[in-house]
This record gives sequence, structure tokens and C-alpha cells, in this order.
Amino acid sequence: MKSTLVAAALLFIAVVVPAHAGDAAAEKIAKQLGLKAENIRPSPIAGVYEIQHEREFAYVTADARYLLRGDLVDLKTGEELTEVHRRTDRLEVIGKLAQNKLIEFAPAPPQIAKYTITVFTDVDCGYCRKLHSEIAQYNAQGIAIRYAFFPRSGPDTDSWRTAEAVWCSADRQKALTQAKTGATIKGKLCDNPIAEEYQLAQDLGIRGTPMMVFPNGEVFPGYIPATALAQKLAEVSAKPKG
Repeated sequence: MKSTLVAAALLFIAVVVPAHAGDAAAEKIAKQLGLKAENIRPSPIAGVYEIQHEREFAYVTADARYLLRGDLVDLKTGEELTEVHRRTDRLEVIGKLAQNKLIEFAPAPPQIAKYTITVFTDVDCGYCRKLHSEIAQYNAQGIAIRYAFFPRSGPDTDSWRTAEAVWCSADRQKALTQAKTGATIKGKLCDNPIAEEYQLAQDLGIRGTPMMVFPNGEVFPGYIPATALAQKLAEVSAKPKG
């Protein structure tokens, strides 16, 4: 039973005041669930703590007896409190992936990118191919796209090997564009970030592609035309920071 709770249990991100050392309730919860006390934070609800296990959040009473699964919403303000923390967590995780491990398609100078998004992609995904076939349109809207690989078929598959071949190509942008038309990409195997990006996607709970991660940490699953995406990004950037 305890292992089930731990698996479902959930570091309140830095937007919340962390539990101080000596917080008896946090220490009790940590002991009960097998978590570190510093990963347990007071929630806005008196007597309830928020915890994080990997990428999932939940809430537990101070006596460590009751655990609540689900998102916390402030009905007065309409703010989705748990989702705000989840977005922060996504950005923190993606931020650990070095920029030089992503393949970027950005607007050509003198145009400057208004928005930069990360897209988890699979070279054999139909909507990934459609999105990439319109990459010039996204760039024209001031959107830079940084691709991370997520071969949905997993390791030691054709999609995985193609992703590796693209990365190991002298011109990665050209190779990726060719791969997304179904062309065979050949090249010597080299050190590459495919496994790292694949694991990152799994850690984030990503199951399908394309999966867009916006600058504020929001995710958008699937394809969206360039004009509509630019409008959505403008709306996202206009939102007050959580």
C-alpha cells in the first residue's frame, strides 16, 4: 500500500515557500511516504501539504493519513495552482538539456524570433512531418523551433536509428528535413543525445508527437498551423506569471 502511495505521491517548485527544517509535519509525511522532507511544501490549504514524485503532484494531510490526487485550483482567482508548478517543473527539466543538443530552425536575420518553443518530434510521425513541411511559415511568424527527438517506437528501431543518423550528419537541419520526407539518411554513428532526449520525454510524461513546450512551460499536443500558433503564443505571453 505504501509503495502505491509513494508512486502516486508527489517538490513544490520554488514559487512556494519551502518547508523549513524542523517542520514536524513535513518530516512525518516524508517518513510515511519515503520521500525527502525538502520535497514537501505547505499548500495554500491549512493542514495540507503538496508533494511531488517525479513529474506528478498530489496533496497529503499533515498527519500523513489522507492523500488527495488531482490538481488544486483557486476558485476565487481561477488560477490553476498545480499546473503553474507543473509548468515550472517542465521548464526546469528541459533547461537541463543543453541547447547544442537541439536542432533549431529559427527566423533568418534580420528577423528576430519572438518566441522559441521546444518540440519533441519523431521522424516518422505524420503530423510531425506536416509541421516541419511548414517550418518556413512558423519562422515567418517569428517562431523559432528547437527539436528534441522522441522516437516513439523506442530504442533499436528504424525511427531511432534514423534520428541518430540525422544527428550524426554534417548538416543536421538538411538531414532532418530529408528524413521527414521519408528519405533514407546514412552516416557514421557518433555520440548523440537521442537516448537522453527520449528519457527526458518519458520523464515528462510525453507519449505522442509532435509535443510542443511553450516558453512558459505549457504543452500543446499535436499540430497547429503557424498563424494559429503565433496567436496562441501571444496569448500565453500575455498571461500574468504564476
